[in-house]
Amino acid sequence: MEHNISLITTIAAALGLGLLLGMLAVKLRLPALVGYLAAGVIIGPATPGFVADVQLASQLAEIGVMLLMFGVGLHFSLDDLMEVKGIALPGAILQIAVATLLGMGLAHWWGWSMGAGLVFGLALSVASTVVLLRALEDRGELDSFNGRIAVGWLVVEDLVTVLVLVLLPALAGVLGGKSEGGGGSLWMALGTTLLQVGAFVALMLIVGRKLFPWFLWRVAKTGSRELFTLAVIAAAVGIAYGSSHLFGVSFALGAFFAGMVLRESELSHRAAEETLPLRDAFSVLFFVSVGMLFDPRVLVESPLQVLGVLAIILFGKSLAAFALVLALRYPLNTAITVSASLAQIGEFSFILAALGMSLGLLPEMGQNLILAGAIISIAVNPLMFKTVGPLQDWLRKRSPLARQLERSTDPLAELPMSVEHDRLTGQVVLVGYGRVGRRIADELTREGVHFVVAEQNRDIVEELRKRDQPAVAGNAGEPAVLIQAHIARASMLVIATPDTFHVRAMIETAKALNPAIRCVVRTHNEEEARLLREDTGGTVFIGEHELAKSMTRHVIETLENAPVVGAH
Repeated sequence: MEHNISLITTIAAALGLGLLLGMLAVKLRLPALVGYLAAGVIIGPATPGFVADVQLASQLAEIGVMLLMFGVGLHFSLDDLMEVKGIALPGAILQIAVATLLGMGLAHWWGWSMGAGLVFGLALSVASTVVLLRALEDRGELDSFNGRIAVGWLVVEDLVTVLVLVLLPALAGVLGGKSEGGGGSLWMALGTTLLQVGAFVALMLIVGRKLFPWFLWRVAKTGSRELFTLAVIAAAVGIAYGSSHLFGVSFALGAFFAGMVLRESELSHRAAEETLPLRDAFSVLFFVSVGMLFDPRVLVESPLQVLGVLAIILFGKSLAAFALVLALRYPLNTAITVSASLAQIGEFSFILAALGMSLGLLPEMGQNLILAGAIISIAVNPLMFKTVGPLQDWLRKRSPLARQLERSTDPLAELPMSVEHDRLTGQVVLVGYGRVGRRIADELTREGVHFVVAEQNRDIVEELRKRDQPAVAGNAGEPAVLIQAHIARASMLVIATPDTFHVRAMIETAKALNPAIRCVVRTHNEEEARLLREDTGGTVFIGEHELAKSMTRHVIETLENAPVVGAH
């Protein structure tokens, strides 16, 4: 009996060749994903020799997207999303509009129809969440403020793309493609989509937040690691599949919300660890599948068109995002990080291109150019992240305009003159107002200790000022922020942010302006804690250690106060 082993062959070829070329890429000091993309090109239909099953590879890649987005949801709470809505919502929508117009202008120059230009521009405007997450994880910035903004920005992009995918068939006839409905179908499609997405989000937030964590606890009580891992993966893939077929939401968004509701469980960290190997393996399959779709001949036959596409992806929408973030009065570092995050395209771009072709809107050349832009931008994106620090330093030194845009016109970057002098002498400077920072602030307030908050989230700073709490907006790694917090007269610097990237710069500035200041830092890493103690001389708290001490103290106090067993 003959067996069909195309699935096994595809997985073996993708992972095996991906491993070899990934190692070669790392040896050449390139990102490993460049090797994965090259592996896809080699086993794809556009090159001679062995050809893997493209359809199977794309489905395996979809599973990778689900698992990766599920992992993001496990680390990204609804509160995190709400914290960055002030920048992610207007920023993403305006950036999509700018990039779409740039794509339409380029398509018009080539003589394409308006419908083709619209699909083409939209495909170039949406970045790949998968690529962004890999870059943020490699840099250790997934949980940082800039990381949350970038992820929130792309979540908004995904929501907008879901609406576009639903509305495009209804608009196809008007745009010169295959008509799929009358004029009234547009509003019907929009209303139906909004209702479906709204129903899904409400169901997940109201029912899912209670049901799925409870279910995870029930499985954990069995004591079986296999069942626990199976439950986590089944929840991620099952919710993603159900959200797509019942509510019209994309697999990626469905898996993201699945992770968000499971985050309510205290087992969320264990769930993230259990799924990490599978997420890594399937993310490799995602990049390989992207390479399989690419036809290298487009680089030879249409080099100028490819350069035009890359100009929009790497520079056009990145510059638009850079200007938008600065216009919203966020720091220079945030603007550069968000710009680097958007300098690529991925999974949604392929879906849009395929839909545009099926509706008779996008020519085949358009899909080839989109794929070429995706391949090159994904390969270049990690290198662009490496330029964030040097570019930031260069702009601050060489561009007075950048410094002026970042600080001088921002009212939240300076403390109000109305703050009393005695509240700015001997005060505590609290960097970061997240979950840990809020608890520290509450205790300081309860004890009557004056403090000034330094926080990058402008919405939080505005809310604190409404409550008459001194706060300044900006990255405390910059001397100007700590100067505004009156660090020279402070008694203590407390760094409560999980982002340890700028900790040394904060402490160096604080001690240069106030040699007697005492510094307190939080971290989750033993090695990082040791280095921070050696380099800064500050007091470093490790989250796990403090939790263990608190639990041990509670146990001892309970035992001391408990009656002796057998006593009368």
